Amino acid sequence: MSQSTLLEVISLKKHFPRPRIGFGPREVVRAVDDVSFTVGRGETLSIVGESGCGKSTLGRTVLGLTPPSAGAVWFDGWRIDGLAKPQLRKIRRHFQVVFQDPMASLSPRMRVRDILAEPLINFGLVKGRKAVDERVGELLDMVGLPRDSAMRFAHEFSGGQRQRICIARALAPEPSLVVCDEAVSALDVSVKAQIVNLLVNLQDRLNLSLLFISHDLAIVGHLTHRIAVMYLGVMVEVGDRDLVLDRPLHPYTRALISSVPKTKGETSKRIVLAGDVPSPVNPPAGCRFHTRCPKAFDRCKVEEPRLRSVGNQRRMVACHLDISE
Repeated sequence: MSQSTLLEVISLKKHFPRPRIGFGPREVVRAVDDVSFTVGRGETLSIVGESGCGKSTLGRTVLGLTPPSAGAVWFDGWRIDGLAKPQLRKIRRHFQVVFQDPMASLSPRMRVRDILAEPLINFGLVKGRKAVDERVGELLDMVGLPRDSAMRFAHEFSGGQRQRICIARALAPEPSLVVCDEAVSALDVSVKAQIVNLLVNLQDRLNLSLLFISHDLAIVGHLTHRIAVMYLGVMVEVGDRDLVLDRPLHPYTRALISSVPKTKGETSKRIVLAGDVPSPVNPPAGCRFHTRCPKAFDRCKVEEPRLRSVGNQRRMVACHLDISE
């Protein structure tokens, strides 16, 4: 791991065994299947793909909320996969998460003051009621909420305000990395833009690294530095934002980007994929996308492509096609 790399994920797998039916073999859901990537200090990497492709499972496995089936997760020089809970607790304050549904993430019985004070007290960062109250006020200032909202309950806020509280709670332990798991997908369009702008400002101010998980490419384009595209548990393309959005190389990435609504004056042909996403219990042999790919040929059906560098090394693509930038 280089000094500029904060998070490194190596060949990560997460498989979920399904209950056995009768005397047949036990089926396994291959939610994440041999995924590798890095996140630099102060960088945003966005994980994008259709629902069910393994994005959220990947985020939870990276955080240690669910144990990996194989692979390694390195965070700031620490290998954190497989750590015992007492050891993991010592470094957990340095990586936090913001979930999709803020109402489900906030206790309805706790005031905002206590929600934000909890991580401060648990990690021993601030001592004394006066100091805790002052830090809670600072956190509310950071996310654009008035200090007097500290004595209110979660149900008294709008959805966007509740997500600001969740962001403030994630920032309370002063983390280096924040995982945003569909953090804006449940919000109205105008509120989404406000939260995205808030995240960008906080990143610049605090030098945060963000792992942003989303299916919304329009939102991703406003805040990310690099994009990693997932399909059925594997990465199919990784590269700088502008390269991926403006000149996608993998056939799945092209189809995904073609589905983004265009503004007035923009024209591009929508690529409609045939069929449904295969089951992660029994993914296709060879390239997992070949059953829906309009450019698949015989090799795609028998040999799984590996991520390979394309062009100037700023992009990697998993495809057997002879593609170049």
